[in-house]
Amino acid sequence: QKMAELLGLGDECGEGASGAPALAGSCLADNRLNLDVYPDGCCQFLQLFQGRQREVVQVEFLRLSSNDHLLGTTLGILPHLKHLKSLVLKGGHARDEFGSCQHGSLTSLPPDVGNLRCLTHLDLSFNSLSTLPTCILHLPSLRVLLVSHNSLVALPEDFGSLSKLTFFSAMKNQLKDLPQSIGELAELQDLDLSENALEFLPEEVGNLHNCTELDLSGNCLLSIPDSLANLKSLRRLHLHSNLLVTVPASLASLPNLSRLDLQNNCLRAVPPEIQTLPFVHLRGNPLGETEPSLRADESNAGGLQSLFLASAEDSFTVTSEGCKVVLSCGIHFYFPPGAASDPLQIRFRTLAPDPQWVKLRHHDVLLSGVLELQPHGVKFQQEVQIWMPYASPQTLHQREVVVRTFSGQSWSDLRTRVEQKRKSKKHMAHCSVLHFSWFLVVSRLVQNECKVPTEGTLLFSSVDPNIKVTFPPGVTEKTRNVKLQVLPVSAEEIEEITADAGCRASPLLCLSQDSLVDFLRPVRIQLPFPPGVTGLNLDRSRLHLLHGDLEGQTWDDITSQVVLEFTHLYAVFEVTHFSWYWLWYTTKTYIGGIAKKVYERLRMYQVNFIALQRRKDPEQVLLQCVPKNKVDPVLKKLQDRYRGPEPSDMVEMFEGEQFFAAFERGISIDMDRPDCVDGRLSFIFYSHLKNMKEIYVTSPVDRKGQAVKGQVSFYRGAVPESIPEDASRRRKGPDSLWLATLPIKLPRLKPRWGENPSPLNGFSFPPLNLGNAETGYLTQANLLSIARRVGADWQTIGLNLGLTYQQIERIGYNNREDLDKQILDMLFSWAQQNSEDPDCVSKLISAMKESGRQDIADEVKTIIELGRQKYRESIRRVGLEQESSTEDSTTAM
Repeated sequence: QKMAELLGLGDECGEGASGAPALAGSCLADNRLNLDVYPDGCCQFLQLFQGRQREVVQVEFLRLSSNDHLLGTTLGILPHLKHLKSLVLKGGHARDEFGSCQHGSLTSLPPDVGNLRCLTHLDLSFNSLSTLPTCILHLPSLRVLLVSHNSLVALPEDFGSLSKLTFFSAMKNQLKDLPQSIGELAELQDLDLSENALEFLPEEVGNLHNCTELDLSGNCLLSIPDSLANLKSLRRLHLHSNLLVTVPASLASLPNLSRLDLQNNCLRAVPPEIQTLPFVHLRGNPLGETEPSLRADESNAGGLQSLFLASAEDSFTVTSEGCKVVLSCGIHFYFPPGAASDPLQIRFRTLAPDPQWVKLRHHDVLLSGVLELQPHGVKFQQEVQIWMPYASPQTLHQREVVVRTFSGQSWSDLRTRVEQKRKSKKHMAHCSVLHFSWFLVVSRLVQNECKVPTEGTLLFSSVDPNIKVTFPPGVTEKTRNVKLQVLPVSAEEIEEITADAGCRASPLLCLSQDSLVDFLRPVRIQLPFPPGVTGLNLDRSRLHLLHGDLEGQTWDDITSQVVLEFTHLYAVFEVTHFSWYWLWYTTKTYIGGIAKKVYERLRMYQVNFIALQRRKDPEQVLLQCVPKNKVDPVLKKLQDRYRGPEPSDMVEMFEGEQFFAAFERGISIDMDRPDCVDGRLSFIFYSHLKNMKEIYVTSPVDRKGQAVKGQVSFYRGAVPESIPEDASRRRKGPDSLWLATLPIKLPRLKPRWGENPSPLNGFSFPPLNLGNAETGYLTQANLLSIARRVGADWQTIGLNLGLTYQQIERIGYNNREDLDKQILDMLFSWAQQNSEDPDCVSKLISAMKESGRQDIADEVKTIIELGRQKYRESIRRVGLEQESSTEDSTTAM
């Protein structure tokens, strides 16, 4: 009865079971059913099963389209086909208006499919699988499995249980790693894992002794295991379009190898045993460039002195014996023996990135602050290694992390290795230098480069191997360096920005060279068509080739100026100079303006502003600009300690763009802050850094009688000349720089300190000067300013300052019911006890950090830095006066 209900499909199919006999005569011959060529194949199958079930259950070969809307109903019948040997449930039979294959709707299989004991061939390609159905692992006879063009991110840990598998294809998925059990597939002969996101291979891959063809092209592999040399049956090994920096020489010993494809990697050197093989392909690699050693000499490093510097220290000394240094911020150095011939003092500091001199290129993402190392210009005898922690970007598949250094005039990128600490999982950028200057970590578009000799060469993109540049013989008189970068652009992004479903664009190609002279012969460029466009459905009137300047400000349609050749998948053209190139497919006539708009939007981030007040102290306000995908996690993390309004509406900002926060309607801040411009806080937006400031606000309004309902407004780019008092959700008129406004409320308060004419609210202490003249003093006035901000955290801060629990209890009891006096008593009691300690200021900063009061720690640092500057200026002034006096006396003589 249940089966009858399942097969009650006359209305859905549009016809009854009467069509089944005719179909059976043509399709049921020889126990085969090929129904994937019919637009209603699943309907036909269901009718056949209802009308001729006894014959259908004997079927051994079945093909169905997973684009069929009745696929879900059909899947329930498959476990009844006990004799089934081959099952094909592929998508790709339907196409959209642009000719692109549509993936099937298959996301899983019924568990009972695992009972098909005769099944040897299973094809689930072009579907929507995100995980491999577990029932597949229970197919004891399975020999051929195809799951290409799906969305798999991992394979099951027990994937090796498919012991009879001889062919496996998972091409064009999102696999990042492989299970160790893959080495248990002893019968496997053909393995295709191309165009995934694999970053490493398990050693167990070397156990596939019967494997004859292995395709790992189009992944993110930096290296391959030596165990591949155990694949004695291997005939073809495809490794092109990865990130390989080395290959094991042992591959040359494979007895049956007839093709080794290493094209389009990062190989600067190849073992001679491999390079001389007649069947190895190496084009598209930066061969010949010497690779500097980035690894410390472990034999020497073991006995080196290790220095661990505290947060207050800003220098250390290096001798000829070398050393290892770890800064409190997580930066590491390795000075090999002999790097410095004489003892050398190294000074360092970390700086906030200033966009005036930290110039990011288009599509760059800043991942760290700026590290300055002095003395500048001193050359070390051996390379010094630096490890810099950085904020991990969302994906590295189409981007790469590099350390960028500033020479005093220009920025350049260093060869960088990315590492991850095992315990802390922190990401580190590792580079080697001979000079010290300024350093930072950025994420950039993947850069492929090569040297172009007079005999010509070929350059591929590792992001999209379909993009290639051919340099013919005689293209240049002298060898040139050429760089290639690709920015992938999805059809969804183009449609969202242009609001036109008919607009399509290819990946964006940027070419540059180190010569100002055009090439002597045309360079041939191959670009893939925009998504959905092929040579078969191409309307040439809609295809436009755009040329952009290096800043992306001007986009010219050069379609009529070049000769465009077309294949089924690519457009090919020739140029003599380099810049941005972009293929567009659209009915629009003036495409340059649209391309400029799209290019700018591709560089922008969608963000929200948040303004929260500390629950225990509402005068402490946290402001932050957060990318929209991080808003919920950030708010969840802060909700226990802060409260405030909902985030602002979404706005768009460039990486490195300046914006300002202005407190309005009765809310004010300290105007002497170094980041305060005309009373407004200055911010720089960096998508992967914390665009956050925690500040203390006050109000000139008398808060004894009523609360103050103020606001904070955010403005783009520059400080506006006039800020309107009343904020609206959508301001118009001259205030075009306005981005968002959020409310700030300061509650009614009882009278605070400062209103009592007695000194320090009844506290009278001898004059205090914590610290020293060179590092800067903290005075009574400074401590009083700090005390105003402490609030209910005073007990935690006191304990972290070193006061005993009994002292804290006594201070609380002696000043019960008066929070202000409790804070003052705690802070000044500690100050008196430690007034002779030269490190007392650094201890105060550390205590504030440990108590979760980074805002107060930053204020103390600012006070100390101002003190240092004044001291240095006074020393410099005295020195100049002494020099002037000496010159005067010499002149008089």
